[in-house]
Amino acid sequence: MAKKKGNRNIMGLVCTETGERTYITQKNKINSNEKIQLKKYNPKLRKHTVYKEVQRLH
Repeated sequence: MAKKKGNRNIMGLVCTETGERTYITQKNKINSNEKIQLKKYNPKLRKHTVYKEVQRLH
């Protein structure tokens, strides 16, 4: 079966402190116009840091 294109985009998340792209997430492009900022665990620093949305992967 073919996959249906929806309203979701796959986004990469980059750490604000180290600049690494460790996480990816999905975002609804209709409901969310602003960029996502999430607090996630950074394994290199061994603490929680702020991750920001950088680009669409699909």
